[in-house]
Amino acid sequence: MKSLDSKDKQILEILQKEGRISVAELATRLNMSDTPCLRRIKKLEQSGYIDGYCARLSAQALQLNVVVYAFIRLTENSDSYADQFEQEISQLEQILECSVITGSHDYLLKIVAHDLLEYERFVKRKLGSLKCIASIESTVVLKQTFSRHQLPVD
Repeated sequence: MKSLDSKDKQILEILQKEGRISVAELATRLNMSDTPCLRRIKKLEQSGYIDGYCARLSAQALQLNVVVYAFIRLTENSDSYADQFEQEISQLEQILECSVITGSHDYLLKIVAHDLLEYERFVKRKLGSLKCIASIESTVVLKQTFSRHQLPVD
């Protein structure tokens, strides 16, 4: 991937905060004309700096009031068990993030639910039914003080 110049970095910073901004408005802010601005955006997309665009939804408005981090230990530390686990949990929409981690656990999952009862059912009926899981250790988030969605560009 090419290195970013200052205009590219400005474009990325603005698009992270205002994904629906028009090319004309973006170009005006950057003191550019529309066509070169659009060309830069396309290059940033093609080179992989921009993965995509989406609307950020409110968990509170959707009544997803519980966030849980679940530490998962597999029954066997092998490629086949890892592949099976990753394939099966990728189908579960309550799981927002899945990370392979070091230490005494194999994975860290970020899971949302309407309430603790729903999370309990999710663990018993979905996660608990996966034969490749040896243990699940959950940590419930009491309060999220902040969450960043923008990545540092510099």
